[in-house]
Amino acid sequence: MSYIELNKSAFFNNLDIIAKKCKERDKIALVLKDNAYGHGLLEVASMAKEYGITKVVVRSVEEAECIKELFEYILILRPTFPLRNEKNYVFTINSIEDLEKFSPEARLELKVDSGMHRNGIARDEIEQAQEIIKIKNLQVEAVFTHYRSADTMSAEWFWQVSNFKNIIKTFSSELRFHSCNSAALFRVSDFNEDMVRVGISAYGCLQMDRGFNETGLQPVLSLYAQRISSRDLEKGERLGYNATFEAKELMHIGNYDIGYADGLKRSLSNAYQTPDGYELLGRVSMDNSSYNTSEDTLLIFDDANEMAAFADTIAYEVLTSLSPYLKRTIIG
Repeated sequence: MSYIELNKSAFFNNLDIIAKKCKERDKIALVLKDNAYGHGLLEVASMAKEYGITKVVVRSVEEAECIKELFEYILILRPTFPLRNEKNYVFTINSIEDLEKFSPEARLELKVDSGMHRNGIARDEIEQAQEIIKIKNLQVEAVFTHYRSADTMSAEWFWQVSNFKNIIKTFSSELRFHSCNSAALFRVSDFNEDMVRVGISAYGCLQMDRGFNETGLQPVLSLYAQRISSRDLEKGERLGYNATFEAKELMHIGNYDIGYADGLKRSLSNAYQTPDGYELLGRVSMDNSSYNTSEDTLLIFDDANEMAAFADTIAYEVLTSLSPYLKRTIIG
């Protein structure tokens, strides 16, 4: 069966770099949402625990339930009601309407919209939100935001940073404040927030516009497939669904146990080349794809950014598309 390897040495290297940037290991909040960006929630959580991570960020209570014994702080970005309270669960307030659903027993963080215009309390709602929080005696521990353009060489990031600084002034200084995602952390020269939420940088696939400094981050995940069968194609013979590949000469090919059901995007058909230079031939099938090699085991990719370039997408999509049923093994 096709499988995934997770390089612990690369993961720890990335966390070392992040810890140096934010000055304290304990300020790292590792983002584990969506199966740890496709790497495997339990596998990455175990490595993070071993490294000494105490704070994580997840999408849902269901994700939090899987790892609740491992971390002292779990920020849940999308709470569902009624809440399942645990002493280490911290719930995100995403809208003014959410405030009416929380009780004083819940640990809360207020997300504010500093310019992304997605989730969070709008700037003109902040005073109203503060009043509701006071009346309901809600236990808000922190205020945070999310940047929309930290990875691009533009002034938008500075504009949002300024907006958040102005928002902070309207809250008590006793609260914690955090705004930096992976890209923002690697833009600041002197990190001074209470926490940093890092996802893609920890997994070694952060990409930023040219002009930014090299990060030294290393990809953690490699995807492999195993050969199901091999055969010779005569010149003129066609391969796969809709016969989109035609052999120009006699060639030996292998068929491997990986397809779009595993996360190998169909848009890579007749276009992708593996790190070892083997070409993907014909259409990607649900559970199969063919290449001009018959090696028993085939490295599909060891850097999601490289595959993303072939698929005209981003590493996030490549990684989170990987099937949770693929076996994940920690190495190194």
